[in-house]
Amino acid sequence: MAEFKVGGLDPRATKFRNVPIAVTPEGFWCCPSQTVLQKTAKNQNQQPRPKAGASPPASKASSVQRAPTISSEKRTHSTPTRSRANSEEQRCLPVENATPNPPKVVSERPQKQHKISVGFGQIEMSDLRVVLYGKDGVAVKMSVHKNVLAENSTLFADKLSRQSPVSNIEVPDCEDVEIYVETVGLMYCNDVKQRLIKQSVPRVLRILKVAELLGFRACVLSCLNYLEAVPWAGEEEENVVSSVRHLQTEDYGVTPVLKRVCSDLTSPPNDTFVRIIELVLKSSDDRGRREMKSLVLKLLKENSSCTSNSADLCVDTLYGYCQNSLESLLTLFKQASDSDFSEQSLDLKEAVFRQITLEADNLLWLTEILAGRNAAEEFAVMWSNQRELAGLHSKLPTKSRHLVSCITARLFVAVGKGEMLPSKDTRQLLLDVWLQPLMDDYNWLQHGCRSFDRTLVEEGIGSTILTLPLEDQQTILLSWLGSFLKVGNSCPNLQKAFEVWWRRTFVRPYVEQQGNQLQSGQN
Repeated sequence: MAEFKVGGLDPRATKFRNVPIAVTPEGFWCCPSQTVLQKTAKNQNQQPRPKAGASPPASKASSVQRAPTISSEKRTHSTPTRSRANSEEQRCLPVENATPNPPKVVSERPQKQHKISVGFGQIEMSDLRVVLYGKDGVAVKMSVHKNVLAENSTLFADKLSRQSPVSNIEVPDCEDVEIYVETVGLMYCNDVKQRLIKQSVPRVLRILKVAELLGFRACVLSCLNYLEAVPWAGEEEENVVSSVRHLQTEDYGVTPVLKRVCSDLTSPPNDTFVRIIELVLKSSDDRGRREMKSLVLKLLKENSSCTSNSADLCVDTLYGYCQNSLESLLTLFKQASDSDFSEQSLDLKEAVFRQITLEADNLLWLTEILAGRNAAEEFAVMWSNQRELAGLHSKLPTKSRHLVSCITARLFVAVGKGEMLPSKDTRQLLLDVWLQPLMDDYNWLQHGCRSFDRTLVEEGIGSTILTLPLEDQQTILLSWLGSFLKVGNSCPNLQKAFEVWWRRTFVRPYVEQQGNQLQSGQN
């Protein structure tokens, strides 16, 4: 788009058609989108030819449409009164008819082009023609003024100063003819920023690109002021940041725009992350706390590669919160299991049970974060050593204690999915201490906990059992079998793990014995 060709235009090969152009409140011609340009040119090509001797119909190029279609990206407010007053002064210039048999011109450009004429300011005073050759065979001739272009565009000023006099400039391979014409029109405005109001962000980015190419500094600064003030996010944010960072090499002052997405701080925002965790854990509103816990987990999972550094550097802090919750949970369990607790008032008991639910839910949330960061091994050690807490588990109502079993289930899932690699002693202790409390609460978890995934939990338990020595597998699975045969689906279904253990115990020795005998016979 930056390439120019300076010289004359062949009138026989450059027959431009006049199209309906809208007059903006600023008083300059505004070019419609390329789709509208092509549709207008097609309609003009399909008009019946006048009979011999009949006078040609009057051109409607200078008339203003009451509701012109400019583009799907913006709305142009026309001013009919002003348009009529300027219809003679600001109109698209008609071009003389081409000769009947023009000579063939060899050119790389397509022979069939939609050629449109556009004028700015006082058309009769124009002293320069700029022709844009765009995609899909669209060519636009702009009647402009050298002094306006030279004053506003460093690119045009340079071209006009190198060769004088210049009456015609060609711009081949113009990427965005529509925006190019509009940007040139903005050079005739006293207040470019005002013209950008109510424009869409994508369109302003297109204008910014062309303005930078033309060296139209006032327009570039107005676009940056617009982007600094208007809301944008999501895909638009990426496009804005990419476009604005491209301007950092120039002295345009892009910092105010980029400050929306970039902080001046060079260190990772660890303190901010810790502050968020603290605020969520100490929240007094159940709904707000629940929603923010879900949101933080969602954001950590979606942006794991970007947020891993902050979360990993805060692991010690997370473990500190885990320790505090464990201590509070043990104290509350002791209080709720005390023999005198049943004699306390109903309000006091409800407050204790509500606090137990809160601490267990906080601990489950911290476990989710640690497991998602592959940093839950130390917590598995901490949890497997809570034998006293597990001993008090059966003394509390299932409704108040079931979230504790959710923590156990999440750790089994982490082992099964390979999110952590605890030692054999930790895995053994985790099963010995917490599997039975989990089985006691299993029926409640299936029917009273919406987030409980039975299939995932059973796979995690089975996988954890199968990582132990075969003798330990047998002890745990036979104990499970006794419970399963009594309560059925109210107990975890570990049949897949049982099948694996069965093959390891009864089939593999026989197969290996047969293989050894066959090998001995061959020797």
